[in-house]
Amino acid sequence: MNILLYISVVLIWGTTWIAISMQQGGVAAEVSIFWRFLLSSVILLAFLALTKRLRPLSRRAHLLCMLQGLCVFGINFICFYHAIAWISSGLESVIFSMAVLFNAFNSRLFFGQRLTRSVMIAAPLGLIGIVALFWHDLMNMDAQPHLLWGAALCLLGTYSFSLGNMISSRHQRQGRDVMTTNGWGMCYGALWMGIISLIQGYDFSPEFTVRYLGSLFYLAIFGSVIAFGAYFSLIGRIGASQAAYSTLLFPLIALSISTIYENYHWQVNDVLGLLLILAGNAVMFYRPRRRGIAPTASVK
Repeated sequence: MNILLYISVVLIWGTTWIAISMQQGGVAAEVSIFWRFLLSSVILLAFLALTKRLRPLSRRAHLLCMLQGLCVFGINFICFYHAIAWISSGLESVIFSMAVLFNAFNSRLFFGQRLTRSVMIAAPLGLIGIVALFWHDLMNMDAQPHLLWGAALCLLGTYSFSLGNMISSRHQRQGRDVMTTNGWGMCYGALWMGIISLIQGYDFSPEFTVRYLGSLFYLAIFGSVIAFGAYFSLIGRIGASQAAYSTLLFPLIALSISTIYENYHWQVNDVLGLLLILAGNAVMFYRPRRRGIAPTASVK
C-alpha cells in the first residue's frame, strides 16, 4: 500500500506544474488557490459524508486544521506562486527539496525523533542530486536583489509546508482520520485565501475557459484530494522525512515529460542528478534482511 501511495504522490505532483502553468494570466494567484481548495474541500467532505466516513472533530482539532490550512494550503502556495516571478523553477525545486531537512529537524523539535542513519545519508545525496539536476539554471542566474527575495519566499513556503506536515503527523498520532483533517484543512485554507483576496481587492471571477477550468479540476481532484491524501497518509505510515523525500522525485517526472513532448536533451549533470536522487531514494527505504524473519520494507 505504501509504494502505491508514494508513486501516486510522485506522479501527480510531478505533473501539476503543467496545470499550474495553465492558470497563469488574468486570475490572481490567491484567487486561483482559493477556487482550487474550495472545490477540493467540497468534493472531499461531501464524499466522506456520503460514504459515512466523515469523522467528528473537537474544537481543538478544528483549530489545528485551521493552522494546517494556513501553513500548507495558504502560505506555502502563495510563496511559490509569487516566487516564480523572481527566480527560476529550477531554483524553486532545489529549495523545496529542503522539505526533507526541515521535516527531519521539525520531527526532532516537536516529537523528539532522532535522525535515522538512512535519512542522514539519503538527504544529502538527494539534495546534491537536485543541485546537479538544475546546475546550469543555477549558474545562469544573475545575483540580483530579486533573486534573494524569491529564494526567501521559497524558504518560507517550504518551512510552512513542513510545519503543516507536523500538524498532520500530530493529527494521526492522536488518532484522527487523515482524510477528514485534510478536508477541513483545505476548507480553512480556502477561507484564508478568500480573506486575503478580499483584503487585496481581487476579482473572484475565474476564467471560464476549458484550459483554466480543466486545470482547476485537475489540481483540485488529483493534485489536492488524491495527492495530499496520499502524502499525509505516508507521513503517518513511514514518517515525515521519508514522505518528504518524494519532493526530490517531482523534477524527474517533469523532465521526463519534457523529454517526450518538448525534446529535452539530457546532459551529464542531469544524469548525475538522476543517479544521486535514485541512490538516495534506495538508501532511504532500504531495510536489511534479518535471519529468521520475513523481510519487510517500509514502502510497500
